[in-house]
Amino acid sequence: MKVLNLQCQHQHQFEGWFASEDDYQSQRARDLVECPVCGDNTIQKLLSAPRLNLLTSRLEPQPVHTESSSASHELVPMPETTPVPMPPEAQVAWLKMVQHVMANTEDVGQDFAEEARKMHYGETEERNIRGQVSLEETHSLLEEGIPVMPLPLPAALKGSVH
Repeated sequence: MKVLNLQCQHQHQFEGWFASEDDYQSQRARDLVECPVCGDNTIQKLLSAPRLNLLTSRLEPQPVHTESSSASHELVPMPETTPVPMPPEAQVAWLKMVQHVMANTEDVGQDFAEEARKMHYGETEERNIRGQVSLEETHSLLEEGIPVMPLPLPAALKGSVH
C-alpha cells in the first residue's frame, strides 16, 4: 500500500492510498483522484517521508514534531493571488459542516431560485433547501433580500448521505 500526500490546485492537502505508484498514475490519468474538499482533480503529489516499520520505532516513542515545534521559520510575504492552504483541522470541520447541510436540507436542484423566492414571498412554507443557480441568479436573489450562500460540494458528497 502506498500512502501519498496530495494537494489540489486550491492548496487543499489530503492523503491518498493506492496499491502502487502505477495505480496512482493510472487513476490520476483517468481523473479519478480528486480533492475531498472541493472536488478538483488537478492534483499534485507533495513530498513525504517514507514510513519505516522498525522494531526500535515501535518500542521507543518518538517525539511528535509539528510545524510550530520545529526549527524557526522565516516569514515571507505572499502575493495576494496565492491561495492560503486550509489547515487539515479546518478541512475536517468544513466537510462535517457540508455533511450536516446535506443531511438537513432538501435538494431542489435547478429550481432553487424559484423555491427560494416562493418561500421569501410567503407563497410556500419555509424549509431548508439547496440547489444550483448561476452567479447572476445568486446576485439577483441577494438584491431581493433573499439570503443565499454558495456551497461548493465535492463530488463524493453529492450522492447519498451516509
